[in-house]
Amino acid sequence: MKIARALLALPGLAALAWGVVLFAEYALPLRPDVFGAVGWIVGGPILNDAVVAPLTALLGVVLARLLPRPWKAPVVAATVITGVLAILAFPLLWRPYGTPPMPGLHDTDPALGLALTVATVWLVAILTALSHRVARPITRDAPPITRDAARITRDAARITRDAPSGTRTDPPGTRTDRPGT
Repeated sequence: MKIARALLALPGLAALAWGVVLFAEYALPLRPDVFGAVGWIVGGPILNDAVVAPLTALLGVVLARLLPRPWKAPVVAATVITGVLAILAFPLLWRPYGTPPMPGLHDTDPALGLALTVATVWLVAILTALSHRVARPITRDAPPITRDAARITRDAARITRDAPSGTRTDPPGTRTDRPGT
């Protein structure tokens, strides 16, 4: 297991080292725009860990406690997806052309794109919650079905059902008796 973990960690460490090399090529020699890039590199995780993630988690916990069962999972998932979309859209919403230009990216309004995407996510969450049914819990007293329990056949079920009330169809001490009888 340790070897598998090490083999999985190696590509991540290699990508991290390559990122450091690329940033060093960009940042050296120091110039004023490098400090802005460092601010984004350091500020993004801090903003996420200090503001967006706690708010998303708090909202998810509150909604999970308040909403009925079929609504919990879709609404919490939509809340998390909305938080992620807000993080991804932040550079474009913060200032125009907040990212390097890509063909077709700056032809649209990022706020409108974010609003439409978030609306789609919440529409899917609502439709998912409306389409799921929750099975009611079983309330009858029945023994658990185990591999070593005797199979119930149609004849045995009919005999048990047709037996007059107060009569016993199984000998004492069978698995259908409650403990202590």
